[in-house]
Amino acid sequence: MANDIKVLVVDDSAVVRKVFKEQLNRQKGITVIDTAPDPYVARDKIVKLNPDVLTLDIEMPRMDGITFLKKLMKYYPLPVIIVSSLTKKGSKLAMEALSIGALEVISKPNSAYSVGDMSVQLAEKIRAVHGAELKKRGGDNQSRASMGQTPLALAETTNKIIAIGASTGGTEAIKKVLTSMPQNSPGMVVVQHMPAQFTTSFAERLNELCQVNVKEARNGDTVTNGEVLIAPGNYHMLLKRSGARYYVEVKTGPLVHYQRPAVDILFRSVARYAGANALGILLTGMGKDGAEGLLEMKKAGAVTIAQDEASSVVYGMPKEAKQIGAVDYVEDILKIADRTCSVLQKLFA
Repeated sequence: MANDIKVLVVDDSAVVRKVFKEQLNRQKGITVIDTAPDPYVARDKIVKLNPDVLTLDIEMPRMDGITFLKKLMKYYPLPVIIVSSLTKKGSKLAMEALSIGALEVISKPNSAYSVGDMSVQLAEKIRAVHGAELKKRGGDNQSRASMGQTPLALAETTNKIIAIGASTGGTEAIKKVLTSMPQNSPGMVVVQHMPAQFTTSFAERLNELCQVNVKEARNGDTVTNGEVLIAPGNYHMLLKRSGARYYVEVKTGPLVHYQRPAVDILFRSVARYAGANALGILLTGMGKDGAEGLLEMKKAGAVTIAQDEASSVVYGMPKEAKQIGAVDYVEDILKIADRTCSVLQKLFA
């Protein structure tokens, strides 16, 4: 118990606080040291109890979660998991929270999502973010400054595919890569471990920031140049091909590595249908989802890139891929777009 991950639960609902405390205390290696009904109470308990991880509701009275999170990341940064409603407003606020410094997001239980399932998933996210090195947040200037600066001459990129996978810390990592990609990039397919509903807001947010068009994928969508398809939460996404046309299949199915969507599902389909015409990128995340799929892509002739340890929030998935020989290039997150463009120039010019 002395070595357990210490968690502080911040939520204005007494029921949620009670349920989270009961459920998380049943999880091995996790102890809820206290709860707080609002950010003001939470502030005092953070200083007094020094928790390892914070779960934070973002729609609360007195002080909203976004305002509190900004103050927390500035003065007392620690790993934060956002607990949000499945409303459109809740999803957008969750995306804002991730851009401020939160590391994960989970949806509150509802009739279609049992408390038991939620607690297991929340426990996994707590383990993932625990010990994550929170770097000083200097805004997006460094990544945005590189937008459009990478010299890229890809007039002919038909039938080329870029596949990206990420988990914990991945929303910001994906943003850094995509905001640096030029408008004439090959079609991209992306899996980010994220609950249903939130992927819609994630795609919308990226679309506002990027030169490429970004949207949440729908079954049958064509993968075209200058467009990014984000796998919808709770659905696997596969790449398929009909003649010269690439398209995606979005479907349900068993969890893979406890995930749906799973990176391995996407990468294996890319290896099968795109082969040497593909480039695979595996970013920050806990576990090993995507490692075997990236290896299959490499064996099929694709070029593969993994995020380095120093810039990863959680160096799990890229590390696994590197260890099994699935990675051609290891790069800092701010250099992955440049490496991608450089590879494409050489291979597909």
